[in-house]
Amino acid sequence: MGKISCAEENGRNRAACVICVLLACCLVALCACGEKQEYDENTCQVYYVSTNETKVEQHPRKFESDTQEERLEELIEFLSENPGKLEYKAPLSMGFKLLGMKLEGETLLLDMDASYLDLPPTTEVLVRAAIVRTLTQMENVSYVGITVDGNQLYDNMGRPVGWMNAEQFIDNDGNEINTYELARVKLFFASEDGTSLIQTTREKYYSTSMQLERFVVEELIAGPGEQAKDLYPCINPATKVINVTTKDGICYVNLDENFLNVVNNVPTEESVYAIVNSLVELSNINKVQILVNGEVPDAFTQSTFERNLDIVTTLQK
Repeated sequence: MGKISCAEENGRNRAACVICVLLACCLVALCACGEKQEYDENTCQVYYVSTNETKVEQHPRKFESDTQEERLEELIEFLSENPGKLEYKAPLSMGFKLLGMKLEGETLLLDMDASYLDLPPTTEVLVRAAIVRTLTQMENVSYVGITVDGNQLYDNMGRPVGWMNAEQFIDNDGNEINTYELARVKLFFASEDGTSLIQTTREKYYSTSMQLERFVVEELIAGPGEQAKDLYPCINPATKVINVTTKDGICYVNLDENFLNVVNNVPTEESVYAIVNSLVELSNINKVQILVNGEVPDAFTQSTFERNLDIVTTLQK
């Protein structure tokens, strides 16, 4: 066998180094995957209320148990223990006591003592948001209800508070949720044949960090939901909101290209007026301009739209 030159030897050394680096990267990736899987399975996000009671923030906590029943008990403990960060406090340690809880099917009922009613209205909503968003992470908990000394809970407007899920508390940031307000908005969805629009009313708590206009558009994209019978989506659910701004009574809605992809055979005109009619119900909006990736689509015959009730119908009973 002939001698190996210095250049060849250096080349082989470099190749060996590259292989070692690649193997190391693979090992790191495998370890990271393992850690992520463990995080997903054994870690939950617990929501706490800020000490100034203006927002809630999520913090990861590790489960020590394996069963759903034991993990539910752990979540209650997490919600009752103040976190390490002094600027947040546990929602179940804010001057009232949890008297008991009862899980039936996928609904969890929590009964608080009378001191719960002493919470300021905005604080009480944050407490509810933290509790509901934490507990509905459990596979066997879809809805959470709250009673006070076994009696119906009412909000500050005197309306009964029913079963709640995480979707009722909308936030604009995955990590931080500011003060919630209850929005009661009118939305327009498609009829069964897709040729007309039907008005419905939706009530939801939304984060004040989100514009109400954007909240309306996001809800239209989310669709009417399973509970809204005889109403159908009229905007492609893959549509992304780039931005929403309002100036001088005109709301500018900038969406991505998925908006132009028809869903349920609903014409683009109906999709446009679903947005327009819903937004002009807000007191500060008179007209709407819809953009796709920052530009007015060529298919549009006009740049701004006003309310159009000619394509609105009512449900036939």
